[in-house]
Amino acid sequence: MNNESLVLRVTGRPVGRYVTRPALPARLSPRPYLHPVTTLAGTAVTELSPADHAHHLGVGVAVPDVEGHNFWGGRTYVRDQGPTELDNHGAQRHSAFQLRDPDGFVEELRWVAAGSELLRERRTVAAVELTDSAWALDFTFSLTNVTSRALSLGSPATNGRPGAAYGGFFWRARKEADTPRVFTADAEGEEAVHGRPADWLALVGAGWTLVFAGATGTTRRDPWFVRTAQYPGVGSSLAYENRLTVEAGDTLVRRVVTVVADGVLDRDGAAALVRKAVSP
Repeated sequence: MNNESLVLRVTGRPVGRYVTRPALPARLSPRPYLHPVTTLAGTAVTELSPADHAHHLGVGVAVPDVEGHNFWGGRTYVRDQGPTELDNHGAQRHSAFQLRDPDGFVEELRWVAAGSELLRERRTVAAVELTDSAWALDFTFSLTNVTSRALSLGSPATNGRPGAAYGGFFWRARKEADTPRVFTADAEGEEAVHGRPADWLALVGAGWTLVFAGATGTTRRDPWFVRTAQYPGVGSSLAYENRLTVEAGDTLVRRVVTVVADGVLDRDGAAALVRKAVSP
């Protein structure tokens, strides 16, 4: 399947496998990902290439439009045409680990499309113990434009499909018989939380809870992309209403900390663990 992967551990317990060089077809926009990710009790909270969306790859970073190149996978949304199969897929290529420990790593990646490198990424991931039933995945990505021109990042929403502003950090959660509950500190339900910024957002399934938190001011300003009814997935949107421009040589940075907990958390429980997980 790949020739390099590692296992993340919290107090010696495996909680996630990171695959660096997956053997995937080009139309899935091959890229490193975390799967499976589990609670401390061993419950899986990610899915890999599910039947509903084969290009959903556990936890990672994916952008559907970088100067017209698809780093998300699957069809491309074309204005006035809809989802369209195009030969425009890019790939994220693992270059090296700058640091590699049982509880985390620092990785260098190259975002390549049509034979050219567009972006260079530094990805920093850490697994942190919070309690005897919860841990946190601390995920930072820094994307540097290595071309000589500005790069424009977009989403289906910026290309004419309202609300479909996926692109950036994305977590495909496990699909269960019942639709998961989703809430923030002051809103409840997919319609109420999707497309809005919030300091944190909780997704609650059958015996597990994920709490996503922007850990920088810039990240907290990005609206959340949320799906529960169609499939369970949460992302932080880089381009919700407008395209995001990265000038030549500039770097964009986002940091999302996700609490992974056994059991069903309420608002107070979710907020308390976020406070513990996100250092000021």
